[in-house]
Amino acid sequence: MTGDLVPFSWNLITDLRTMWEFGFMRNAFEAGTIISIVAGIIGYFVIIRRSAFATHALGHVGFSGAAAAVLLGVNPVYGLLLFTSTGATGMALLGPRAANRDIEIGTVLAFMLGLGLLFISLYNGYATEAYSILFGEILGISDSGVLFTLEASAVVLVVIALIYRRLLFASLDEDVAEAKGMPMLALGLTFMLLLAVAISIAVQVIGVLLIFALMVTPAAVAVRLTRRPLYAVLVSIAVALFATWVGLFVQFYAQYPASFFIVTIAFSVYLVVRVGQAISARFVRRGLPSPPVKALGG
Repeated sequence: MTGDLVPFSWNLITDLRTMWEFGFMRNAFEAGTIISIVAGIIGYFVIIRRSAFATHALGHVGFSGAAAAVLLGVNPVYGLLLFTSTGATGMALLGPRAANRDIEIGTVLAFMLGLGLLFISLYNGYATEAYSILFGEILGISDSGVLFTLEASAVVLVVIALIYRRLLFASLDEDVAEAKGMPMLALGLTFMLLLAVAISIAVQVIGVLLIFALMVTPAAVAVRLTRRPLYAVLVSIAVALFATWVGLFVQFYAQYPASFFIVTIAFSVYLVVRVGQAISARFVRRGLPSPPVKALGG
């Protein structure tokens, strides 16, 4: 592990310079930054569309795709993209309304996980690439992997920019948006496909089993701190970047996976916000005057 080779000096400038001498760390920070930005933006829509279960399900669907790719001898990321996109399409078409899609998501998830089990059982070698998808392998990302992440993320961001206003309106109030004649099925399908791509690139950092750390937790923090969509997106990005950057830095000088630190930091921020708001609300309630008591018979 890097922590055994490079001691932590408590001089942050020196430590950062030392870390950046390693190409795999530069690649990890570049890919992590790109993915955190995308996850922060997509995650906000995941929260307001109540699609956290879909995010969880697509991550597991992606593992089945990675297993299929390993069986066929191709890059697991391509199998991940294919399966998450197929699963997202099925979820969107079977359940047009985001708020009532749990049954369809569960049905697609069960089928895809069954396929994943079949692919793993058919593979005779060591499916280390597929299993690394479970918990992420950001320190192993190559230059070409960073470039692929950048290209896929650019596509997601461009599409989000084009449909931002309509998607925001449709996400905040489906009934009104549908009454106004907005293409709800097309918007839902587009968002699910964007979510599939975002998950496919995000698992390189955090893995399938921990996908909530980047795709949901930062946005959950953001919506608790502000109701304004643009500010919420910026806060979500900031939290995702903070968790990823600090997680990678700590991992470089420790002997534990980066995913563990990223998850822990993101959860800690969420916990601090929840506790802080609870304490604040308690003091506010104490400061309010007591309601007037009516006299008996008055």
